[in-house]
Amino acid sequence: MNKTGFMGLGVMGYPMAGHLSKVFNDVCIFNRSQEKTIKWLDQYSGEVYKTPEELASQCNVIALCLGRDEDVREVVSGKAGILNSINPGTIIIDHTTTSATLSNEMNELALQKDAIFLDAPISGGQAGAESGQLSIMVGGDEAAYKSILSVLDQYSKFTKYMGPSGSGQLTKMVNQICIGGLVQALAEGINFSEKAGLNTNDVMEVITKGAAQSWQMENRWKTMIDDEYDHGFAVDWMRKDLDIVAEEASRVGANIEITELVNNFYKEIQQSSGGRWDTSSLLRRIKKL
Repeated sequence: MNKTGFMGLGVMGYPMAGHLSKVFNDVCIFNRSQEKTIKWLDQYSGEVYKTPEELASQCNVIALCLGRDEDVREVVSGKAGILNSINPGTIIIDHTTTSATLSNEMNELALQKDAIFLDAPISGGQAGAESGQLSIMVGGDEAAYKSILSVLDQYSKFTKYMGPSGSGQLTKMVNQICIGGLVQALAEGINFSEKAGLNTNDVMEVITKGAAQSWQMENRWKTMIDDEYDHGFAVDWMRKDLDIVAEEASRVGANIEITELVNNFYKEIQQSSGGRWDTSSLLRRIKKL
């Protein structure tokens, strides 16, 4: 039972599982879409399983990269879920961005089976997943975290243990709060530059060398100027994440007024059929005002 499993071949999970297949023999794969699974097998090698339950019986480490809380709950504790056949000592690594409440719930259920659930959300976008340069923030059992570093290292440039169960997801919430504000500020800056009649390419070249520099600026200003939003992290997923942030902020009494404003801007983009656009599409919204 020394195999490594991976569930979820989406935009992020597809290349992440690919990185694992290059290092570990017989990586076990589960994905709900058969079409995506076939495509993955054309590029990489692995053993495909029909249900999470079947996969779990063969693995002692299982990574997940799914969409929402309910997806994780179904895969882990559902009718054909991991916990039905999990081997004692198995470590589940959840790379899905979820609520911290979900992580605590799954961890408690895993402990009842003598297994461990780590919440390990990721940051770095599709490009980071493809290049194996993700950042990973991990909550849960620290010894378990240290024992699976050889797995995380295959698709990350930096990992850090953040504390007990749920701490990884709480850290990811901070990440999303900061991204939302940064992208809105970048959109406003580009729009201002264009309205003021400046050469925005020159402006960006200058300010990316100073205190305004950020990952968002470095990686998105050119595509934003070109009105290209068919890449990266989709608005629909950012809305999901920011709704989770809002719920947690209400619970702990945190002021997130800018984040709530940006979340409403993303809601407007969704209402304009832009849910699949990249999150940098905040500039397109501004230009339509």
